[in-house]
Amino acid sequence: MQKIFISDLSQHVGQEITLKGWLYNKRSSGKIKFLILRDGTGYLQCVYFKGNVSDEIFNTADRIGQESSIEVTGKIKEEPRAIGGYEMDAIDLKVINETHEYPITPKEHGVEFLMDKRHLWLRSNRQVAIMRIRHRIVKAIRDFFDNKGFTLMDPPIITPAACEGTSTLFETEYFDLGKAYLTQSGQLYAEAGAMALGKVYTFGPTFRAEKSKTRRHLTEFWMVEPEVAFADLNDNMDLAEEFLEYVVQTVIKERESELKVLERDLSKLNNVKRPLPRISYDEAVEILKKNNIEFEYGNDLGGGDETIISEQFDRPVMVHHYPAAVKAFYMKRDPLKPEFALAVDILAPEGYGEIIGGSQREDSFDLLLQRIQEHNLPREAFEWYLDLRKFGSVPHSGFGLGLERTVAWICGLDHIRETIPFPRMIYRNTP
Repeated sequence: MQKIFISDLSQHVGQEITLKGWLYNKRSSGKIKFLILRDGTGYLQCVYFKGNVSDEIFNTADRIGQESSIEVTGKIKEEPRAIGGYEMDAIDLKVINETHEYPITPKEHGVEFLMDKRHLWLRSNRQVAIMRIRHRIVKAIRDFFDNKGFTLMDPPIITPAACEGTSTLFETEYFDLGKAYLTQSGQLYAEAGAMALGKVYTFGPTFRAEKSKTRRHLTEFWMVEPEVAFADLNDNMDLAEEFLEYVVQTVIKERESELKVLERDLSKLNNVKRPLPRISYDEAVEILKKNNIEFEYGNDLGGGDETIISEQFDRPVMVHHYPAAVKAFYMKRDPLKPEFALAVDILAPEGYGEIIGGSQREDSFDLLLQRIQEHNLPREAFEWYLDLRKFGSVPHSGFGLGLERTVAWICGLDHIRETIPFPRMIYRNTP
């Protein structure tokens, strides 16, 4: 027999069907019991009239607790006032697993309690909406690059050296070979892929051992990192803004109901369309000065600085040409102004900070070797990376987008911990 889900109900109006799921909530009104069923695809109000069912069924409907797993049978009708727009006139109820004293109730709970019960908190309406939006963002990311002829390339998670400095690496012993590290980024490997395939992207988990407790940081998060051969900084910025517009507009179109659950102000997301404003680091510093923000020229932009800058625009803003001293060793310097890197960050509005960071890569063997030495990185770990500059080196560029920060911004969340099923933070590695 074909299994039916709540998301299929438009095809079953007027039919008697059976659904399986969990009791999300319930209420009573005299001789009527209203059971809200959830099955992972939606919610359905099931109505039990005392005169239409046996005393046993009616008493069972009264007895079972929140999150009991159940099987319900009845006729489906349209009901605009009900959750989901449909209702079941129920005639049967079977209990699969009866539950009582479910720890997460409709009342308010503290964050630490909810995080301790994350495995159960995921069942709530809000968390389900966030996970659905995350899923659609991931699909939009893959669709965008797949449709533009990029090839997905999976980089290793265990690496022999740092990509962006050794201070934020998770370290492990690797058999007889010494130390190895959990990856900070798939980018260096994506560069190798771009030299083979022209246009590639990596998409997977990355790890940063930053002792940060801000609402923007996780120690384990997902990154998508495209890399393109024969592309300069401007090509990179063109790709990034097209990509960002596609992802945001796709989610608005296809996850509107979930965004409504989160009470997201869609007017702010509707503005995410090309062209995005582009300002230089120098122009960004001028904005800070005009807003009476103390800032030492030459420093990287902090979270508060990024918020002030992004507040001046109605959509994400690109900041390019950062001081080379605050950027990674692999970023190419501007030949006309060597003190600046050909780098770009995209700052999301509403205080969500950097969601994309990218650059044109250094394609000169001699200059890249010099940068590796300046950063006190072990040459032997980067010999393969230097080989890319020996054999057929070309101008190339790429960027990285942090998935969880993007989910937080699109959903309008206060904290990044809700953007991933089981967040890993400085003081949390459970459940």
